[in-house]
Amino acid sequence: MQTFVQERDGDLLIVSADGGLNRDTAHQLIDDVGAQVDKGARSIIVDCSNLQVISSSGIGVLLQLHRTMKAKGAVVRIAGLHGFVAQAIRLVRLDSVFELYGDVNAARLSFRPKN
Repeated sequence: MQTFVQERDGDLLIVSADGGLNRDTAHQLIDDVGAQVDKGARSIIVDCSNLQVISSSGIGVLLQLHRTMKAKGAVVRIAGLHGFVAQAIRLVRLDSVFELYGDVNAARLSFRPKN
């Protein structure tokens, strides 16, 4: 898996997860996001539109990401799930932990203040 900061706008961070999220690659996601949260990011979107595979370790790391970022005052939302990855996330009920969005733009709008 390769993660990279796709966009940073104030406290909004969009991170892309590409390829597969498994034991060997999962901690990179936490390290990348954690470094940005330490620099002030508080609204995080993990773009999974290019994520093809997720293992049980990858699911565990998403839970760890949620706990770690919540403790730092940040909110993580997931966008762009599809296929097997979406099925796996829903099967283990991570949709009750994370807010899931069809795409990055919908997730971005969810962070807008409600008037």
